Amino acid sequence: MTFRFTTVRRRFALAGASFAVAALALTACSSGSGSDASESPAGEEGFGDLTLQLSWILNEEFAGEYFADSNGYYEEAGFSSVNLVPGPSTGVAELVSGSADIALSDSVSVGAAIANEDAPLKIIGATFQANPFTILSLAAGGDIATPEDLIGKRIGVQDSNTTLFNALLAANDIDPSELTIVPVQYDPAPLINGEVDGFVAYLTNEAISVEMEGLPTTNLPFAENGLPFVAETFTVTDEQIADNREMLKAFLVAEIKGWTDALADPQAAADLAIETYGADLDLDPAKTLAGAEAQNLLIVSDETEESGLFTISEELQSMTIESLAGAGIELEAGDLFDLSLLAEVYEENPELVAYAD
Repeated sequence: MTFRFTTVRRRFALAGASFAVAALALTACSSGSGSDASESPAGEEGFGDLTLQLSWILNEEFAGEYFADSNGYYEEAGFSSVNLVPGPSTGVAELVSGSADIALSDSVSVGAAIANEDAPLKIIGATFQANPFTILSLAAGGDIATPEDLIGKRIGVQDSNTTLFNALLAANDIDPSELTIVPVQYDPAPLINGEVDGFVAYLTNEAISVEMEGLPTTNLPFAENGLPFVAETFTVTDEQIADNREMLKAFLVAEIKGWTDALADPQAAADLAIETYGADLDLDPAKTLAGAEAQNLLIVSDETEESGLFTISEELQSMTIESLAGAGIELEAGDLFDLSLLAEVYEENPELVAYAD
């Protein structure tokens, strides 16, 4: 499998715990807290309103959603409105409670919820063919270029990323006792200040921020070191698939169109984040553009060129399942993925495959 990147963060909550909270505390309100997209029939009346839970803040990471909204693709697909709810969130609790119809999540959080709590969830597509996680270090500091370089180092790990980091260690046969885990937040200041030697980061976010400070960096991408799982996954409940299949397919069509636009014009993608959707976040223009360009390289692959955006090939499904096993999450591909809706979308709309044309 060939991805369009060389060596290029996230907030993986303990999905089992978040699912348990959702099941115990939120299920009671699920019948009235969601949107009416799941209640609206297809046809002339459309699908009504839809709530999409995002995994992060309203930065460039959701450029495809911004284009789908601003260019009218959601409306064309039959939605009265699509409410983009910012995170950070894995989306598991929102899906289980019914407060979200669809969530942009990740295979680790979703897989953990399915395996540990029997959460009725499925991934129906993935924006990122390769996940953007990395151990970020300063070239003149920790200079962590290989898994073995982690040994003896102080690694800044966010609480929500502990499970994921432990999976990286397990995938590379490193015992946690061989290094020091330092609790941090998402600001890479501890790395810059020398408080840690390495820092769990996103290749499309903190890695760019530190480089733009004029500090040469070294990256240890998770996807190239034992954890090649998909990310920014379109995740839904089994009930949605059974009861609202056409609605989900219409949503995927709008998303494909939106991300086609985002891939074609990273500057316009950055502008939508800066000027409209994330206008209150004071996003840095140069970093936002760099992030939009970097994430585009994670979205496309040989498989997407052949089969279309959001595709998760059998090989990539297997690689993801193996990655989860490294984190102690035991699943079969069929437990985690349902790619039949996406297949139907491309069968019914073959022109959408050629996103690069």
